[in-house]
Amino acid sequence: MTRPSTTDEQTVNAIHALIESLGGDPESFEGRMIVQLVQTSLKMLGDGHDTGQLKLLNRALKDMRYAYRVFNRYTPTRKIAIFGSARTPEDHRDYLAAKQLSAAITRQGWMSITGAGDGIMKAGLEGPRREAGFGLSIRLPFETTANTVIEGDPKLINFRYFFTRKLMFMSHADAVAAFPGGFGTQDEVFEAMTLVQTGRSNIVPVVLAEGDGGTYWKHWDTYIRKNLLDGGMISPEDPGLYYIAPSIDHAVEHVTRFYRVYHSSRYVGDQLVLRLSQKLTDAQIDSLNDAFAGLVKTGRIVQCGPLNGEDDHLDLPRLAFLHTRRQYGLLRAMIDRINTFAADACDGSDSQLTSPVGGVDTGGVG
Repeated sequence: MTRPSTTDEQTVNAIHALIESLGGDPESFEGRMIVQLVQTSLKMLGDGHDTGQLKLLNRALKDMRYAYRVFNRYTPTRKIAIFGSARTPEDHRDYLAAKQLSAAITRQGWMSITGAGDGIMKAGLEGPRREAGFGLSIRLPFETTANTVIEGDPKLINFRYFFTRKLMFMSHADAVAAFPGGFGTQDEVFEAMTLVQTGRSNIVPVVLAEGDGGTYWKHWDTYIRKNLLDGGMISPEDPGLYYIAPSIDHAVEHVTRFYRVYHSSRYVGDQLVLRLSQKLTDAQIDSLNDAFAGLVKTGRIVQCGPLNGEDDHLDLPRLAFLHTRRQYGLLRAMIDRINTFAADACDGSDSQLTSPVGGVDTGGVG
């Protein structure tokens, strides 16, 4: 007997009826996505998956569904992901620096996202206290409980898999701050930069910080430049994707400055749309076209209102252009240039606070 298709009329009608019985609208955009999720699940009946594969798929979806539900309650608030070693003692200069950074950034109205363990993760929550922090816990044999700051908080989210946990870090972070750490920290830093470099996530500031007198990131940067940049394995503009902060004050200023004029971005068809907090002058737009023409596939960078298909932040002015979908390090430099156009900007008075360590020279870009 031939198994019915998940897309035949009878099956689709049954899925629609089920969604409607639970108060959903299967014809809305969100409803159509639910229909596809159900269809994908039903297709697994005949795919020959073993028990372990089905458990992984089921648990991963449960992880993501619950995490999104928690984060969606705090959507309007900007968030910083804080990475670092779980082994850092509480009296260590890196722990104290992480605590200082998390406290300072939350005073700017942000929230922090860290792991739920000890070390830098605890410092990232101890600065703002639990009211402004999320703890993303991973189930490990040697980490069976959350730290004392976030334990019992509804914003403590437990994950079974690293990949779902990292997805939640990056899909909700408006900035990343990394402190010295081991394999896990390095994995998280490189994941963040890979996603930004390839356009698979929003461009966000990635700040590398540590306590006074530390040399961890200096040696790391030497490795990146000697082995990756000099070897032609990354583009010349890619070191501009990260910023080695000489102090915590510089780190916080670098993060907040990123959103002085730039607000957010998205693709609408083939067009990249940059939402801004203020309109730019014709001269400023001309300067962007002159400096960053390599980002434009055809045409020019233009200022406009919302494009057809956009449904959020409709009150904000925009820049739009056909993007090459390459050179995201250069796109990051363009955003930095846009932020120099802030209406309250002084003539270069804050340039020392935002120039990247050994970054690409793009005319004063931070």
